Amino acid sequence: MNRISKLYIVIAVLLFVCACRKNYLEKTDPTKINQDLFYKDQNEVVQAINGCYGLLQSVANNQWLFNEMVTDNTTFDFNPSDRGQADKIESYDTWTYTANNPNINDLYKLDYRIIYNVNNTLFKMQQADLTDSLRKLDEGQLKFIRAYIYFELVQYFGDVILITQPLPTDKPEEAWSYIRKPQDSIYAQIESDLQAAVSDLPNKENIELGRITKGAALTLLGKTYLTRKKYQEAVATLTQILSLGYSLVPDYADNYDPKKKNGPESIFEIQYKSSSDDLGKWSNFIYTFAPRLSGGAVTGFSQSVPSGWNIPTNDLIDDYEANDKRKAASIGLDFVSTVTKKVVPYIKKYQHTHSIYGRTDDNWPVLRYADVLLMLAEAINETEGPTGDAYSYVNEVRQRAGLAPLAGLDKNAFRAKIMHERRIELAFENWRWFDLKRTMTADDLATFLEAYGARERANPTASRQGIPFATNDYQFEPYKALYPIPNDERIINKDLVQNPGY
Repeated sequence: MNRISKLYIVIAVLLFVCACRKNYLEKTDPTKINQDLFYKDQNEVVQAINGCYGLLQSVANNQWLFNEMVTDNTTFDFNPSDRGQADKIESYDTWTYTANNPNINDLYKLDYRIIYNVNNTLFKMQQADLTDSLRKLDEGQLKFIRAYIYFELVQYFGDVILITQPLPTDKPEEAWSYIRKPQDSIYAQIESDLQAAVSDLPNKENIELGRITKGAALTLLGKTYLTRKKYQEAVATLTQILSLGYSLVPDYADNYDPKKKNGPESIFEIQYKSSSDDLGKWSNFIYTFAPRLSGGAVTGFSQSVPSGWNIPTNDLIDDYEANDKRKAASIGLDFVSTVTKKVVPYIKKYQHTHSIYGRTDDNWPVLRYADVLLMLAEAINETEGPTGDAYSYVNEVRQRAGLAPLAGLDKNAFRAKIMHERRIELAFENWRWFDLKRTMTADDLATFLEAYGARERANPTASRQGIPFATNDYQFEPYKALYPIPNDERIINKDLVQNPGY
């Protein structure tokens, strides 16, 4: 008897058994995983945690739009024949986004989907058969992820809904009655989650490569303190990372090389894997970032139709110091448009050879040791001025870049140099928007970006090919420092108050 015949017999028997039971309609569907029966042991809890890690890929896939293209770092390769993205993607570059923007709606829903999954796993895993050490390991990773997402949400929207428990399944309508909580409450939850994660998580050598570690929790906690101007707490927290075994890699470009993933400088990066299966775990950043008309010149595949988003601005390119090694590793200046006959720059950090069209192996860097050094230098400067330690940390980063050390600066000049170093060192790693927001008032940010916008209008990075800017392009008002709450969410939940200006 062949295997298919046996399968049909098994199915027939199962149907007969079910038909003989009066309550068979109440049985659990055997083709689906019931969450009430799941989370029994470490294997199943890890599967749920891996699902949360997987959703972070969706965050990284589009985060550049909200964290880089909205700033002076990047723009887009203008397409005069297709204006369909003008109100969707281009609007972030020109600061014309509204509460009806589909990308802001997708961002909001994704972040709360991740929070839902984290909360559900934290609750359900309490019934699992776990040792104390495994439970702490699992909870630490989940609390870091929740803190990371709330850190993103509070930066984007200000006051947001705070949820730390599973939604009630018997009263789903309660999900549409939550109200926004003050930013201080959100930051307090972030700090609480990260402090717990620091306590629960091991150092990097004692956990599977690529997973969240004590170092990652300390780094994000230090960044949170820095954002809230708790400078002494930031120094105390970030200093702990110095002894955890991280170091700068000698070659800056190695941080992005798929063959050198999770290296000594990496504190946390979102994992991707190119493969021939259809599980969808590959990245494709270079296809998004390569100039529109570059075809296979940048991606390596002639059938490519790159998107031309997140193009480095003239403003950023001009900000590199002479002989800075990071420039060649970060920005490609070797593509000349066949239409405009002008160079169209592109992000080179994620340009690596790959064997399958559309499927790259690039990870996304979230937290690096260089970021820790620069944050430490900044926090020390804010508390004590530019001390010897502050200079040492920033000059370690500059030395790798092939630049002369800083010296003889006062507090204000040192602060400006740190911001310059952060812009260059962390370019295209999705920190520029948050850095600008935490170091400037909304009014100062408006003045700063208006000046950049004037420069971009006068000398566009990518040719407009005769099409003028709209009147309201590059007009930044202080209220735009926060994104709008999506109108779709406010239709569902009447209690959600919109941010001013929208």
